[in-house]
Amino acid sequence: MPPQVAGSSMNSTHNCRRTCLRLAVALASLTATVRASDPVPSDPAVVGIQLVDPDTNRIDVDSLYAKILALEEAELNRSASEAKAAEKKAADDFSKKSVFRKAPNSWSERSKEEWDVKLGGHIQIDTINWANASPSIIALPPNPGPTNYLAFRRLRLVADGTGYGVYDFRLQMTLEPETVGESETDNTTANIKDAYVSVNEIPALGRMRLGHFFVPFSLEQVTNDTNNIFLERSIPTQGIFAPDREIGVAFYNCTEDERVTWTTGLFYDSISEATKILIDDNQGLRLSGRLTCLPVYNPRCEGRYLVHTGFGILHTEDQNDQVRFRARPQIHQGPRLISTPLLNASSFTTGNIEFASVMGPVTIQSEAFLSQVNLTSLPAESIFGAYAHISYFVTGENRQFEAFGQHGPQFGRNTPTANFLWTKDHFSPGAVELKARWSTLNFDSVNSGQYNDLTLGTNWYWNDRMRWMFDYIHPLTSEQAVFGSTRSDILGLRFDVNW
Repeated sequence: MPPQVAGSSMNSTHNCRRTCLRLAVALASLTATVRASDPVPSDPAVVGIQLVDPDTNRIDVDSLYAKILALEEAELNRSASEAKAAEKKAADDFSKKSVFRKAPNSWSERSKEEWDVKLGGHIQIDTINWANASPSIIALPPNPGPTNYLAFRRLRLVADGTGYGVYDFRLQMTLEPETVGESETDNTTANIKDAYVSVNEIPALGRMRLGHFFVPFSLEQVTNDTNNIFLERSIPTQGIFAPDREIGVAFYNCTEDERVTWTTGLFYDSISEATKILIDDNQGLRLSGRLTCLPVYNPRCEGRYLVHTGFGILHTEDQNDQVRFRARPQIHQGPRLISTPLLNASSFTTGNIEFASVMGPVTIQSEAFLSQVNLTSLPAESIFGAYAHISYFVTGENRQFEAFGQHGPQFGRNTPTANFLWTKDHFSPGAVELKARWSTLNFDSVNSGQYNDLTLGTNWYWNDRMRWMFDYIHPLTSEQAVFGSTRSDILGLRFDVNW
């Protein structure tokens, strides 16, 4: 039902006021004496009232009381009119927010609304410098060695749309070069990133999504590239424990206050974004689930103080019964510093826990992953990874959190209090964010070593869609890793703009 407008006590309040006025006028008639020569008040509310009876030289109580009653009646009519208008506005607002509005034919009209399409794009330019690298790190074709590079990290076109009452879609295509050593084509080709349609507000199910999109698993993974605060996701996340986009179907739902969410999805395993096809009798599958909670959240603070927790599970029936876990430094191009051998495994199951806390300008975010790999001819083995990072807005802003966003709970777009502007007459700095991250991988159980990574840096936001990002990356590997015990120093700079 639409919200009710307060006003049920209007009549009783009015009667009480009348009683008080009667007492006040009666008291005035007993105590006030006015000389006939005194000036008559000029207040418009009492102009035209014979205040003094010339015969008794006292206040004309009846005239005064009649005028007061007339004013009270006018005030009552005005209040009733405002209450009626407010009640009508509340009902209209409720009707606009409700999918199944009560007005005749309104749902029929809404379901005929055609697509409302918005076009967008995303440009990221990276320059990477290996300031220092252990001599043992060399190129292992097709992967490059510790080589400096300049590249478009992302060069994308996007179309988003809503329509027909409860539907939305997203199509995102890439034009950037593929990662060296991973592309299935010789030349840059338009790859599919997002290509999906959603149906919203399904009773009991919530939102259903079908197409190519993020597997709902891991807070860092489902947070969009434009909203993550480092050049790349942490080493346990991207391509290790958390899959990227896959073709499948998922269901997203939440409580009415969005404090608790749950998501599940079923996907094919590893469809190529470049060739857009998988021809094989064994298609493989991924089954994911994610449950989150906001135990601390105050809507009046607009997300400035909150605590997010969650856990997820991802089971993969591998498409070709062979798996490999490997990672490069937290840059897009470069040598694989840690890698398991190609493992004969029918499936693997990964669990993770999520934590994030926004405390004004300070944000802490962390996840841990544990994966059990079911080897075909040997006992199952477990591998582990985790990351933790902290960020601080020097200029006082806070990271934005979406309790039930595009991919469920995720961090949103950061917005400076004052956008960067430098003219002859004015200067405002935008927003400045400091950041630090530690991440780790442990593959000792499959004799592949450990990898630890420390990243420090800063982000300078010109506005909510333009920023500069700088990362200092310090990777260290153990003796059993690909190149043995190594340490490196990498400097990364990015210009990021989207619309």
